[in-house]
Amino acid sequence: MKNKKAPIKKLLLIFGIILFAACMIVPIPYYVEQPGATIDLKDLITVNKEKDDDAGSFSLTSVGIRQATAFSALIAHFKPFEDVVSADELTGGSTNEEYEQMQQFYMESSQNAAIEQALKLADKPYELEYKGVYVLGVEKTSNFFNEVSVGDTVTQVDGKSFTSSQEFMEYVKSQKVGQKVTITFTHDGETKEATEKLIELPSDKKPGIGITLTDHTEIKSDENIDINAGNIGGPSAGLMFTLEIYEQLVGKDIRHGENIAGTGTISSDGTVGRIGGIDKKVASAVESGAKVFFAPDDEITDEMKEVEPDIKTNYQEANAAAKKIGTDMKIVPVKNVQDALDYLAKMK
Repeated sequence: MKNKKAPIKKLLLIFGIILFAACMIVPIPYYVEQPGATIDLKDLITVNKEKDDDAGSFSLTSVGIRQATAFSALIAHFKPFEDVVSADELTGGSTNEEYEQMQQFYMESSQNAAIEQALKLADKPYELEYKGVYVLGVEKTSNFFNEVSVGDTVTQVDGKSFTSSQEFMEYVKSQKVGQKVTITFTHDGETKEATEKLIELPSDKKPGIGITLTDHTEIKSDENIDINAGNIGGPSAGLMFTLEIYEQLVGKDIRHGENIAGTGTISSDGTVGRIGGIDKKVASAVESGAKVFFAPDDEITDEMKEVEPDIKTNYQEANAAAKKIGTDMKIVPVKNVQDALDYLAKMK
């Protein structure tokens, strides 16, 4: 009997070792979100080929994302600023390639909006060039589903060019459901054309191509502003990009030698918008030694409350994270970029 039990115990031990190794190594269809890097924007931004050499820093904050294993997903449940999300929750149902394309576009848009805001604030002339309609998504019911991809830029419809996505949509909606239209678009730098029938959009019963879209614009200025964001994606660095570019454009130490971090999108009118994962960004900023953290003081609408009754503003979420950590880092609410500049002016 002993001779028979020994091999069984050995097999169970081997199985246990293999199972443990699998839990440690084999990826599962979930991701762990955690505090990412806090990055000094002096290292990413130059204006007129000169770097910022003033004391202190403006830094962007990020959320780190890694594919989970069974072990890392379990550990994440016991860590205060780590969350486990499904692939669909992370990408919104997009493919990995589409998700990366959207993150890249959001980053480019964030940079353009930040450059525009900084130039406005510094009273520097610029031109806003409309490049077309950027494709953020393609409906499966669209007749262009296999023709156009996320990341493409539609430049013309039936040979007509437009100066905004609003003009673009007005033209398409003035046509008829089932009517064929020809769109001109760029894909990976190559100009292409596709001709298909318009569908009836479920949202308003009007004719449409069946794509989710936004303006694709570019800033033209005599100021040489270079942002080297590497593989960082998303729109959430807009506010901090604006402050760093503005400091370099005006040639003044507006941060007074302090290390300042923050987050928030930036729009063409200077509004600072809501972002995700702010608790993780606060944790990252604290770890970096930042003394001040700018957080969007966004508006919570009734529609948002209906979906999520306990929803908080980014500022409230950031404050809660700071209290949980027990830091003396100052959390500053900002509704627009001017709020941030006003706070910096008072820091003297």
